Amino acid sequence: MPKISDIVAALEGFAPPGLQESWDNTGLIIGRGEKECTGALLCVDVTPEIVAEALEKCCNLIVAHHPLIFRGLKRLNGNGRVEQAAIDAIRGDVAIYACHTSVDNTPGGVSYTLARLLGLKDVRVLEQKSGAEPGTGLGVVGDLPYSISPVELVDRVKHVCHSPVARCTMPKSEPITRVALCGGSGSEFIPQAIAAGAQAYITSDTRYHDFCDYSGQIFIIDIGHFESEECTKEIFYQIIREKIPNFAVTYSQNEKNPIVYI
Repeated sequence: MPKISDIVAALEGFAPPGLQESWDNTGLIIGRGEKECTGALLCVDVTPEIVAEALEKCCNLIVAHHPLIFRGLKRLNGNGRVEQAAIDAIRGDVAIYACHTSVDNTPGGVSYTLARLLGLKDVRVLEQKSGAEPGTGLGVVGDLPYSISPVELVDRVKHVCHSPVARCTMPKSEPITRVALCGGSGSEFIPQAIAAGAQAYITSDTRYHDFCDYSGQIFIIDIGHFESEECTKEIFYQIIREKIPNFAVTYSQNEKNPIVYI
């Protein structure tokens, strides 16, 4: 049976913590690495329900994309879902590891995975991380193997990301061949997408004024934050199974997008 530290080493071999942004909290947030790992549960966000699921499935490690503890906690009184999830994890001896902007920045990470799922070719990084190896950074840009209409691209994005809706700028009639994207909140890279010659840009959490300011310059497709990063579970699964075969690793079945579309 591997130790928790073995699982962490596999994840960090792919997405080193040193690649995280300065404001982030990637790493082993709760738990001890020297304990044997009985199983790993994969999710985007850690909630009390996710901790309960881990205990039910005898998994003493949760691997999440978003850190449970992002801003410093001054108390653990169970006031709020973050505190309650932390208390439940500590009480149940469940470790929590977050692989956040490290997997956003690493080559082959979140944006690269979305690009692969969308069928983009000749993919390269959109915003190269300063001082890092080439290809390391946030967002990517790539080419479609054939041109498609803006509406067809939206349909493909919604299918790949399991998103029922997408917020978009007014589509033009011109076909799209080059696409840029950034998983998570990436509207700040719209200028880089335009400079890279992309006709469309896919991300989440785009501000109203970004839609106004860049309308006519690039076709913006904004999907939900959760939908744009749900592929992280596939990334974690493949890393762990490749490095540690025959180990119990499973996707959360209880995780739900906190946003409901009505």
